[in-house]
Amino acid sequence: MATPHPPSTTTAGTGRCPFTGHSATEPQATDDVGGARASEWSPDRNETFGSAHADYAALREQNPFPWSADYGGFWAATTYEDILTITQDDELFSTAKQNVVPHVPRASRRPPLHFDPPEHTDYRTAIDPVFRRSVVTEHAGAFRDSARRLVDGMLMESSPDGVRHLAAPFAMDCFASLLGLARDQTREIREIGVRYGFAIQDMDNPVIEECSKRLYEIAREIYDRRLEEDPDPSRDLVASLHRAALDPDTAITETSAVATIRQLIVAGMGAPQAVLGSCIAHLATDLDLQAHLRAHPEDLPSAIEEMLRLHAPYRVFARTAKRDTVIHGRAVAQDEPIALIFPSANRDETRFEDPDTFVLRRKQNSHLSFGRGSHKCPAATMGRLELLIALEELLARTETFSLAGDIVMMNWLEYGPRSVPLALRSADRMP
Repeated sequence: MATPHPPSTTTAGTGRCPFTGHSATEPQATDDVGGARASEWSPDRNETFGSAHADYAALREQNPFPWSADYGGFWAATTYEDILTITQDDELFSTAKQNVVPHVPRASRRPPLHFDPPEHTDYRTAIDPVFRRSVVTEHAGAFRDSARRLVDGMLMESSPDGVRHLAAPFAMDCFASLLGLARDQTREIREIGVRYGFAIQDMDNPVIEECSKRLYEIAREIYDRRLEEDPDPSRDLVASLHRAALDPDTAITETSAVATIRQLIVAGMGAPQAVLGSCIAHLATDLDLQAHLRAHPEDLPSAIEEMLRLHAPYRVFARTAKRDTVIHGRAVAQDEPIALIFPSANRDETRFEDPDTFVLRRKQNSHLSFGRGSHKCPAATMGRLELLIALEELLARTETFSLAGDIVMMNWLEYGPRSVPLALRSADRMP
């Protein structure tokens, strides 16, 4: 039987909580009402583009660390300071028990997201070097070929959609290029990956199960085929994981290496698709910004950073407390999940001046869209390159584009559009 620990306090949110009146340094034994904690907030199931941010702003002002009874019950961290503190404290907060809200039961943990240091460190040691800038930029030509082909195809569509015809297939093409896939594998992984992504949004469990099983099979095929080609472990993801699996001093096995490939395929599809879709939607509603970026393409990297801040794609990544603690004046029990609402943190008015306004070349734009701490996204460089190339080609190959219908948002699992209907006018001269 474990020795009980006294409640621990964090430095997050040291002011008085406006919802409870408690100071963050005053541990409270319980927030339960009649033996069951009352729900204080529910995620909106019917969001429009940007509507969530009004809800998050109200929470930050009135109840910045609310409890929701949805999805089995979870806390929601909405402030920059709370999320920064939680993500950087691996001693107190874990991803091993539950790393997303809602909890998805699985037969085994999926690396690397379901592991804490030191096991997690073994995976990152194998993964991170393959995503360094010098390696990722080797794939820029393939990324650009995909973007050009997809934008040109979208211009020919009778009902073009910025997600279905560009963001979703482009994200899969880019990750397929990084994995060094043959054309037949690239085609199938795009089809299965896009189908899986939309099934997740529909919560279509039979299709999710079917696609997930096939993704594992594809990961195994990728792993075996790449090893037959004897690639350089310093530049190839499969070879790097395989080398680590052969090292008895690491937590990685052949089985977990294949599982890592499968998990990274899904991650490599989800976030880039969501944020690229948001960027397309943002530009489709701001024709002046479109015109500026066509005239001044050198400003596109700065514009991308600001759009990343405004449209962070993830809000369901979670941590669980390893022992009782207090965050923002609320008593959090051991093993209770905490959802990290990154889109809210990125618009925290205590951190960003005029947070809801797009500011080109914003100073001190330390957004959290790629996370922080040990679980910070290893593919941040690749993600930025994907956005840059996709938007460069979209802007260069169009004279203008605007919304042709209502934006349909994804469900709670990701923040971003599921559909962006577009009206596009082709550029007279395309590169």
